[in-house]
Amino acid sequence: MTAFGTRAPAATGALSWLISPKKLEGLRLQAFLLPIGIVFAVLFAIPLAQSLYFSVTDFNGYSTEVNFVGLENYQKIFSDPAMLAGLGFTLLYAVGTTLIITLLAIPLAVLLNRRFFGRSVVRAVFFFPAIPSIAILGLVWGFILSPLGSGAINSLLGELGPVPWLSDSTLAQLSVIMVAVWSSTGWHAILYLAYLQSIPDDYYEAARVDGASPRQSFFSITLPLLAPAVTISSLLLMTGGLKVYDLPYTLTKGGPGYATFTITQSIIQSGIAQAKFGQASALAVVFMLVVGAIVAVQLVLSSRLEGRLS
Repeated sequence: MTAFGTRAPAATGALSWLISPKKLEGLRLQAFLLPIGIVFAVLFAIPLAQSLYFSVTDFNGYSTEVNFVGLENYQKIFSDPAMLAGLGFTLLYAVGTTLIITLLAIPLAVLLNRRFFGRSVVRAVFFFPAIPSIAILGLVWGFILSPLGSGAINSLLGELGPVPWLSDSTLAQLSVIMVAVWSSTGWHAILYLAYLQSIPDDYYEAARVDGASPRQSFFSITLPLLAPAVTISSLLLMTGGLKVYDLPYTLTKGGPGYATFTITQSIIQSGIAQAKFGQASALAVVFMLVVGAIVAVQLVLSSRLEGRLS
């Protein structure tokens, strides 16, 4: 045996004497978590700390002179009509799209799960609106819903139009939500469809033998087993709705007035266009707390719903 071969066991023994196998295994696990910790620090912890710092200063994004202003920026948030309108519509958009898409996507997934001629084509048609960029869809629907007589829908209405789809506050809000529902329902239906296909047919056969109707089978078998999918889908919809920016901006530019203004648009406009970096940072901090609270409540309610259904 070579000299190298005789020294290796001694070195291993010395290492095991210095560090126990349990601690060595812990160090290895921590080494695997190190890249995740670095990414978390760079993309979340450091920006959050900077936002907290800038939110109590008068920093405008350009000047090197920064003064401490305390909670002044936070007070301005709740007195600015644009920011309050943005918060209101953002919550309306997030809750509205989550509820409507969920109520439409589940029955649609059940229909797409049945066998019929051209099923694959129909699935592709419903999934297609999720492929293009939502900003492009906003521009296209801006022409379709144009309040002028030359708008696509108003042209079809003829003498009944023109309808102020995007120039009336209520209709503009409904139009933005409608376009979001149209573009996302098919994607979430495919998500539910994947869960439906994992349900064994034996469950439904046993229910038919027991004399259960299709409605009873849906509420007793399908819906309880779709509970995890409902949690995932609603969480994606809620978080996506709270940070929405591209669709309302390209469709209505936030108008008319501040009817379709969003929090993200307000943050960008305050921080970049108006050079109110400190105020935008304060709004970002408040928005993060609101989103965290909503997501936490949603997860608790979803877990309780899963427990009741199961």
